[in-house]
Amino acid sequence: MAVWEGINEFVAVTETGSFTAAASRLGTSVANVSRQVSALEQRLGVKLLNRTTRKVSVTADGATYYQRCRQILDNLEDAQRSVSNLQREPIGKLRLTAPVAYGERYIAPLVNSFCQQHPGLEVELQLSNRQLDLVEEGFDLGIRLGTLQDSRLVAKKLGSRRLHVCASPDYLQRHGQPHTLSELTGHNCLLGTLDYWRFVEAGKLRSIHVKGNLRCNSGPVLLDAALKGMGLVQLPDYYVAGRIACGDLIEVLASYAQEEEGIWALYPQNRHLSAKVRMLIDFLNMNLRS
Repeated sequence: MAVWEGINEFVAVTETGSFTAAASRLGTSVANVSRQVSALEQRLGVKLLNRTTRKVSVTADGATYYQRCRQILDNLEDAQRSVSNLQREPIGKLRLTAPVAYGERYIAPLVNSFCQQHPGLEVELQLSNRQLDLVEEGFDLGIRLGTLQDSRLVAKKLGSRRLHVCASPDYLQRHGQPHTLSELTGHNCLLGTLDYWRFVEAGKLRSIHVKGNLRCNSGPVLLDAALKGMGLVQLPDYYVAGRIACGDLIEVLASYAQEEEGIWALYPQNRHLSAKVRMLIDFLNMNLRS
């Protein structure tokens, strides 16, 4: 039916912001996406997209048309699900991303269990400490830690974490225990991806620049270094709570610890939440909180 031709391609370009990303999402060529959108514009007699060598943007008419097309496609998907078994049994491909260390330790085992329960799913889990663009790269779901920034994403809180500064008893015996934030300059601070640690002082959030002789983007590696007496470390509770409880590590500067940060499931707000994504979010929420 010619009336439908080009609509999926136009919606995909609008949501991803490029013909290349739209082609990747739809599993077709860039040339085909461009041809379908051009044909759609010709049939409508309206310019839907502004194209330059650098970017693609939606015209005013295109924005209006997109909203109606998105609603139609969502309704069509609802109609298809109502006569299928998707509400009872999730099937098809599901792409998600999570931070490396947290993903390996917590998310991946739960995703594996979810796949066992629903063998009709084909899951792609990409672990990365980069803030991948869920819309641009076609992810159905992303797991993020801490403060959220991307307003194009819908967030559901799965849990929370608290950061602790701690060190081994041996390190503190040799170098002393800091009692104020200014004393951190006299200590070897084991660094992750950032050059600063976050605290709350007098009710205000502060980022304190710290230095040390070890930098690594792996929580387990930093934990191992702290246990070996190499320096102070700031890590989430799921790494250090047990070690603090048994005395392997001693928490310092606890009065400056900031409030709990969120652990979030994110998905694009302009993408209809399918049953398989909703069921995985519910599964993660139930098991991460237990």
